[in-house]
Amino acid sequence: MFDLYIANKNYSSWSLRPWLLMKALEIPFNEHLMPFEGGLGASHATFIRFSPSGLVPCLMDVTDKGELAVWDSLAVVEYLAEQYTNVWPTDKAARAWARSATAEMHSGYSALRDECPMNCGMRVALNSLSAKLKADLARLDVLWQQGIDRFGGPFLAGEHFSAVDAFYAPVAFRVQTFNLPIHEKSQAYVERLLALPAMQAWYQAALEEPWREPMHEADTLKNGTVTADHRKA
Repeated sequence: MFDLYIANKNYSSWSLRPWLLMKALEIPFNEHLMPFEGGLGASHATFIRFSPSGLVPCLMDVTDKGELAVWDSLAVVEYLAEQYTNVWPTDKAARAWARSATAEMHSGYSALRDECPMNCGMRVALNSLSAKLKADLARLDVLWQQGIDRFGGPFLAGEHFSAVDAFYAPVAFRVQTFNLPIHEKSQAYVERLLALPAMQAWYQAALEEPWREPMHEADTLKNGTVTADHRKA
């Protein structure tokens, strides 16, 4: 069975992606949650024990040649796809589109990441939306509607949840936390993601976490004001 190492569910958008994919597709794994230990880079000494990059997520598998580590969320997805055919859409065109959209999320949307970091339990009113953030949100609207319209929905690349949806799942939490203005069709997709049983399970676990990591907390508040905090005290 796979072992998946992740960090705080409240903060770690990168961890959410493979975790959600594996849960939604019923790929069995053992979860190992390793909380962030402080500011930037402070967890490296702990994470390097299981992850070659010192970062999460990291998937561990036992092969005939011994234990194998797969780090980086996109690498994990592709490794799983070698063994599970439902990770990507079966249709060639949908699969090509899904891979392109996934790579775009993996390497882009820097303003969205920087100005609206994932913090599942908080609700924050932004002071303003930068031009770069508006551009990221506009691109999301175009991309999401393109995928749903072209492949028939309800998910981005067709009828079934796949890796591309897992990669955009952290955006759904960001939209919820920061009340981001998106098209009504995009909002409907966000609500569809948030309603998934696996997303609900992640969210509830995030609210139960006892940890408050100062750097992540400060990042959440640097561009806005807290209107609610649904985490357990």
